[in-house]
Order: sequence, then C-alpha cells, then structure tokens
Amino acid sequence: TVSLRGNVTATLRVRTLNHAVHSGMFGGVVPDAMMAFVALAASFYDAQGGLAIGGLEGVEQSKSGEAHTVGHEAPLAQGVSEVGRGSVPQRLWRSAALTITGMDIPSVAHASNTLLPEVSAKLSLRVPPGMSAGSALALLKDHITRQIRFGATWELQDVSLGEPFSLDPSGPVVGLAATALAKGFGSEAVYQGVGGSIPFISQLAEVFPQAQILVTGIEDPDTRAHSPNESLDLRVLWRAILSEAVLLSELNRREISDLAGIRALD
Repeated sequence: TVSLRGNVTATLRVRTLNHAVHSGMFGGVVPDAMMAFVALAASFYDAQGGLAIGGLEGVEQSKSGEAHTVGHEAPLAQGVSEVGRGSVPQRLWRSAALTITGMDIPSVAHASNTLLPEVSAKLSLRVPPGMSAGSALALLKDHITRQIRFGATWELQDVSLGEPFSLDPSGPVVGLAATALAKGFGSEAVYQGVGGSIPFISQLAEVFPQAQILVTGIEDPDTRAHSPNESLDLRVLWRAILSEAVLLSELNRREISDLAGIRALD
C-alpha cells in the first residue's frame, strides 16, 4: 500500500422549523428540513456522480493509462453504472469522495403527515493525498454555506479529521516486503493505493519521519469489508502468513542502516 486517503467525518444538522407542522396545512408553502437537505445533498455531486464541491474535484492525476473497472468486485445492481470521471485508480486513490453514511429521520413505519423541522446526516469525506483534512473540511463548509437553500440553518457537529498518507516505495524495507509477498503469493507484488483511511498511519509518519511504514491488509475479492458476512479465504491468509514470516526472516538476516535508527539483528 503506497497511499491512503484521509477522512473528514461529521454530523450535519439542517433545520427549517422550530417544531413539526401539518404537511397538508403547510406543505407547498413552508419548507421542511428534508427538502432543504435533499437540495443540498444533490449539490454535492454533478450529473455524472462526480464530486462537485469546489477544490475537491480532483487533486492529483493518476499516472496509469490502463482501463479499469470495479464492476466485478462491487455488487452493483443490474443496470447501475460507475460514477465520476477519470480512471478508476484516480477516483479511488487520488480523488476526494463524499458519502452520506447515515441519517436521523423518522422511519417509514413511524412516518406521519408532518413537515420535518430538522434532519441529521452523517457525512464521510475521503481526502486524497496532497490535501490536508482541515483544508477539505473548509471547502465542505464553504460549499454548504453557498448551497443551502430556503434560509435553512445548519451546523456540523462531532467533526473528526484523519490525514491522508503517501509512502515512498523506493525504501529498502519496502523492496524487501515486495520480495516477501512475491514469495508468499507466487507472483510479483503490485504497488497500489487504497481508498480507505487509517488515520494513525499518518500520525506515525509525523512522529517518526524517517521510518518506512508498511501498510498491509489481507482481503480477497469477496471479503466484503465492513459488510455482513465479512470473510477471508484461508488460502489467502496462509499466503499472507508465509509472506510475513519471509519478511521477518529477511529483516533479521540483513543489516539495514536506515531503518529509523533500528538495526536488524544478525
């Protein structure tokens, strides 16, 4: 893993009324919070589903000219297409992405004929390498300020920032890890970014700037990370264990002078 996106998470609260009112008596004249939120949420994306927040449309271009797709890994329903512009690696690893991961609104079973005074939504904004999480948050706030409609009030609460991470793959330990993975899996290791976020990795890099941080994770195409029935093919796990054993053996055998002050034992 040579790069990770950072993350900005926050709860967005949108309010238009001091209390709920009858949707038949006031609907069509009085804006409800859901109407204001839906209009705002639509402004986050362009017609192709790409991010439409100024300054977050794309920070770094992918160097890969190959055609990629995630259709064989993502369980897209029939007829659903991918969104955004540019190569898949660029969109997944080097571009921002905004997801609404949850909402506090009445359920369908408990819905009533009322205009909602307030709605809350959890936002997850992935931040590409080359941009700070704080800068991304500022751009998000500016967009909301400009795009909120009907005079609705809003606020962001429970804001959490995680910085992106980039690795220099030319370090000696990275090369050893690639060799170990090749031995464990029987094929050449590939250097790639990951669209997910692990905030403490960037914190480690800040505290130990000379360290070579190896970010490894074990998944197969049907792992379904963070989804029900998450799993791991035991053959993949075995190969990962073998790769780690090879790497530790090589680190123990070789004497490397630039391991952030830590020398391998002979």
